[in-house]
Amino acid sequence: MKLIGSLTSPYVRKVRIVMAEKKLDYQIEIENVWSPDTKIQKYNPLGKVPCLVMEDGGALFDSRVIVEYLDTLSPVARLLPQSGRERAAVKCWEAIADGLLDASVMIFRERMRPEAQQSAEWIERHFSKIHASLDAMNKSLGDHQYCMGINYTLADIAVGCALGYLDLRFPELDWRASQPNLTRLFDKLAIRQSFVDTVPQV
Repeated sequence: MKLIGSLTSPYVRKVRIVMAEKKLDYQIEIENVWSPDTKIQKYNPLGKVPCLVMEDGGALFDSRVIVEYLDTLSPVARLLPQSGRERAAVKCWEAIADGLLDASVMIFRERMRPEAQQSAEWIERHFSKIHASLDAMNKSLGDHQYCMGINYTLADIAVGCALGYLDLRFPELDWRASQPNLTRLFDKLAIRQSFVDTVPQV
């Protein structure tokens, strides 16, 4: 399998961590989707990464789709419950973590525009989503060991990638100051080998 992505994308990082936890072999192909000569639309018409290209040439895109597929490839380290409410709960954790990331990327891209063209209202709107998501995740986590209680799942990977991206792009946010439960979880995740090996590189 070949994974097309970038080393700073938190969505790509999520897939890479799942690959590592599942002990799956793959090659990574670095792609800058913002470059005028990008070829990403050959595999993903939406022009986004990550994109997983399989041995038969077929492609999967969107990190949530990719990680669901990857979890079926090996019984090693099951990251998603098979069905039912627990599976939905894991996917809900992933949804809020990815939603936080979506808001973060929106702010990052907006700040790349000339300052006179930036919308302070737009930026503030997305920061409010980030703060609300952090508060909700911190409350839901409580004093549990992991997002789903005692079992490490895709929920933890998604949340860890989201928090790691905040550290990368918005260190001034200092989310740890108000989110002790998430801080405790992130400190634990940060020393897992799969997280260590995928720390974003600018």
